[in-house]
Amino acid sequence: MSSSRASGTHREHVRIGAGSGFAGDRIDPARALAEHGALDYLVFETLGERTIAQANARRLAGTGVAFDALLPQRLEATLGPMVNQGSTIVTNGGGSDPDAAADMTADLATRVAGPAGRPVRIASITGDDVMDIVRDLDPVVWENGRPLSEQNGELVSANAYIGAASIVEALELGADVVIGGRLADPSLYLGPLAHAHGWDLDADPEILGRGTVIGHLLECAGQLTGGYYADPVTKPVPRMADLGFPFADVTADGAAVLGKLKGTGGTLTPRTATEQLLYEVGDPAGYITPDVVADFTTVRLDHAGHDQVAVTGGTGRERTDTLKVTLGFRGSWLGEGQITYAGPRSLARAQLAAEIVEERLVTVHGLDAEAITVEYIGAGAAFRGLGETVDPHEVRLRVSAVVPDQQQAEAVGWEVEALYTNGPAGGGGARRSAHPMLAIRSCLIPRHLVPTSVQMREVRA
Repeated sequence: MSSSRASGTHREHVRIGAGSGFAGDRIDPARALAEHGALDYLVFETLGERTIAQANARRLAGTGVAFDALLPQRLEATLGPMVNQGSTIVTNGGGSDPDAAADMTADLATRVAGPAGRPVRIASITGDDVMDIVRDLDPVVWENGRPLSEQNGELVSANAYIGAASIVEALELGADVVIGGRLADPSLYLGPLAHAHGWDLDADPEILGRGTVIGHLLECAGQLTGGYYADPVTKPVPRMADLGFPFADVTADGAAVLGKLKGTGGTLTPRTATEQLLYEVGDPAGYITPDVVADFTTVRLDHAGHDQVAVTGGTGRERTDTLKVTLGFRGSWLGEGQITYAGPRSLARAQLAAEIVEERLVTVHGLDAEAITVEYIGAGAAFRGLGETVDPHEVRLRVSAVVPDQQQAEAVGWEVEALYTNGPAGGGGARRSAHPMLAIRSCLIPRHLVPTSVQMREVRA
C-alpha cells in the first residue's frame, strides 16, 4: 500500500497504526504492523507529563539522551519496512530535543532504511519549549492557584501541547519520518489524516472532532485491543503475551474501521473501544485538544467483524485560543524504604515497624511528620482501611517521604533497613532508594505565542 503523502491525491481510506502508547511500550507489535499491516502511517506516542519533564532534566544535566530512550530501537525495528513501502512514521518521541532525535534517525536511516540510493526525509518539529514565554507571562498554575513566580522549586521544563498543523506541514514537505516533542497524543493521528484527506485545520471543527475520536481511540495502542480492559474472570482476553496493536482504516468523512493483525493476541470489540474512548476524558462533550474541542457524545461503536469495530459520529467545536503547558519543577527528594513481614500478626508487626521508623525520622533526622507516608501493601495500600477487616498472611511495609535534601531522603530507607536487627521480629527483603523529584504542574498560555518550526534532513541509504 503506497502512501498518499507525496502525491497529494486523496484515497478512499487511509490506514494508520498505533506503534506505542507510552514510553515503555513493547516494540514487537509495532514491528509486526510495519511489516504486515500495509500501513500508510505508523504512530509512536511516547510522552507523558512526567516523561517530558524528565527529558528536560536530563538535557539540562547532560545525563543521557533528551529524547525517548527507546526511539532508536523502535525505528530500527520499523523504519526499513515503512520506508520501503512508501509509508510514514510520526512520533512525539523527540522529547525535549527533537533535533537530536532527528539527527539520530538520519544516521540510522543510512543503515536500515530503503533501497540503495533512495533518499529518506526526516522532519523535526520544535517550538513546544516555552520556558522563556512562561517566565515572562508569569501565568497562574492550576494546581494551587498561585503565579508561576511563587511556586516552590526550580523550573526545569515548560512544554506547550501543540497540534496537528506542524505535522501536516512536515508531510507536505514529503517527510518519511516526523519527530516532534510535546505533540498532543490525538494530534499525532489527526495530522496524517488531515494531510491525507485534505481536511482544513482552520475551518472544519466537525471533521477535526471525528479525527480526534480516531486519534484518542488509537493513542494508547494495546489498551484498545484488550490490554487495560482485561480481567481474567469477568473480561477474559486471549493470548495477552502476544497482544496485537490496533490500526484504523479512516475515510474522508472521518468514519473508520478499527482492526488488528490476524493471528495476534488480544481482542477488539465495541466494549474495548468504549473503555478506551472514555479513558482520561473528564467531559465527553468537551474534550480539549490543541486542534479542536471534540465532542464524543454522538460516537457510535459497532461490531464490524471479528476483531473489527466501526467508528462513526463525533463532532467538535472551534479550538480554544490558549494552549496547555506542562511545567516541571525540581527541588525536592523522595526517600523510600520497604520491608516484608510474613506469618501470624504480620500486619501488627508492620504497624509497629512503621511507628518506630516514623518516630526516628522525626526525632533523630528532623523530618516533618506530615511529609511521611506509610503504606501496608497487601493490607490497605490501594484500599485504605482494608487491614482493619482482614488478617493478611504477609504485608509489605513501604515508608516514603518527600523532603528538601538528599540526606533526609536517604535517612528514610536507612531507618527501614535498620529494622532487620532492631525489630520487630521477622522483617525481610528490605530495600531502599533516594532520588530527586520532579513536581508536575500545569498552566495555560495564549496560542499565538507558540510558533512551531519544521526542519528537514535528507539522507540516502
